Amino acid sequence: MAIRKKADRAKLFIPFDALKGLKEALREKEKVLCDKKELTEEEIQEISYTLKQIKKRDIVRVKYFSNNEYLSLQGMVSSIDFTLKKIKVIKTIINFDDILNIEIESHFE
Repeated sequence: MAIRKKADRAKLFIPFDALKGLKEALREKEKVLCDKKELTEEEIQEISYTLKQIKKRDIVRVKYFSNNEYLSLQGMVSSIDFTLKKIKVIKTIINFDDILNIEIESHFE
C-alpha cells in the first residue's frame, strides 16, 4: 500500500462549485439600479473645465452612469476625443454626457 504525500491528499479537498454562476447572479441582484441624474449648469461647466485639463496618460477618478447604475473608475486616460465627446480610461469608453464627476489624480509630465 502506497503512502500518499500531503500535497496529493490536499488535492482531494479542492473546493467544488456545484452551482456554477450563482456568485455572478447574486452580484447582479446586489446592483442598485437608478435613474440618471440631471446635472445643473454649474456641474456641467465644472466637468467640462476638468475635461479640458486632462491629457493622455493622466490618472483620473471618474464616476459615470452606465446600464442604469453609477460606476466609479480610477485609471490612466488612454485617449480623449472632444469631437466625439468620449474619454477612454484604461479600456472603458465613457461619454462626456454620462460623467457625474471627474477628478485628476495626477498629471503626466
